[in-house]
Amino acid sequence: MGRSPGNVRFKAARVAAGYLSQQALVEALAERGVSIDVRQVRRWESDAPPWPYAAAQQALTELLGQDIEALGFTPPTGHDRTLTTRRARIPRIRSAVQNAATMQPSSAATDYLGVTRAHRRLYWTVEPNVLHPAVGAHAALGEALLPATAGATRQILAAALAESFLLTGRIEFFDMREPEQAAETWLRALQAAGEADDPLLGAAVLAHMAFVPGWGGNRDGAVERMVMARTYARRGPASAEFLAWLDAVEAECETRCGRTRTALNLIAHGEGVLADGSQHASPEWMDWFSAVRLAAFKGNTQLIAGHLPQARETLLSVLEALPADADKQRTVVLADLAAVEAAAGAPEAACIFAVQALEQLETHWYATGMERIREARRALTEWQHEECVRDLDDRLYGWAATLSALSR
Repeated sequence: MGRSPGNVRFKAARVAAGYLSQQALVEALAERGVSIDVRQVRRWESDAPPWPYAAAQQALTELLGQDIEALGFTPPTGHDRTLTTRRARIPRIRSAVQNAATMQPSSAATDYLGVTRAHRRLYWTVEPNVLHPAVGAHAALGEALLPATAGATRQILAAALAESFLLTGRIEFFDMREPEQAAETWLRALQAAGEADDPLLGAAVLAHMAFVPGWGGNRDGAVERMVMARTYARRGPASAEFLAWLDAVEAECETRCGRTRTALNLIAHGEGVLADGSQHASPEWMDWFSAVRLAAFKGNTQLIAGHLPQARETLLSVLEALPADADKQRTVVLADLAAVEAAAGAPEAACIFAVQALEQLETHWYATGMERIREARRALTEWQHEECVRDLDDRLYGWAATLSALSR
């Protein structure tokens, strides 16, 4: 006679939940206060699995996403079936999956994460109006898949979903200038980060959410979200870059709210954090920040504070140090340099930088960059009859630029 396949439903559920070895499940159960060994898991996967004790039942239903009988266990004679049903309800899984046939395999999470990573890289080169629908559809797919996962598979998928929503919101806020839509998207990102129990992702989402009130001049709203973000960052292994980025975000919000001295102190603190370093590495999804980008924040704050020589020096250094693929950031820096020269009474130099910024937008649209260019143009009102400013207006309000802006 052939060997019995054992409790295939339990084994299939374990693998689908991402616990590819029996030891992995043992460790996950231990995190929930259930102390068993691999031998006990082997018994559960046998052709006559013993009925788990109450605490183990609860932990197994949470980890594997199915009630205890769907996992191949037969209740003992006289067992209260309503008690098992009640314990099998899992609050964190909103649409509980009832049988192994509907569960997604662990490969679903890694496959989904692979696409999320590709979108992250494409953000820097693909037009936002092209990328946004694809990222949004990917997030919708993740939401549909999440209820059909459990355990480690669910955690990986939820984290990738949070990142996908985070990217969708970044496109909406920075590239499309739709702050209200971005706020709604980032709330969904925060929910997914909670499902993943990933405090650093939660901190990143909350810090992004601070931009919405911060850019609108609502300092209290921005401060509240930054307090939340820093609280979550303390729960995870935050790198020096991550902590410095939190300083940079708060500094930009303070700058937008007219508190440039506070902002410059925050940036100085961030520079110190980067100089001190950290034993922790930055998460792979944090590809939007570096020491050069912190300096870009600083240059803008110096400009708004009226520290023009310092702003010019900082921004020129940033322009030289930016990597080749940082076209969006380059647009912003060029526009800020134009504003510096306009404030310094040098309209020709301002127009040169502004035209260079517009040339960047022709290949890589960035709504935030266009916003900065328009701010620089408003600073040139005093010289609007000068030939250089008129030439700038021809570029700024030409057919191609106007239609490009309105079509997005």
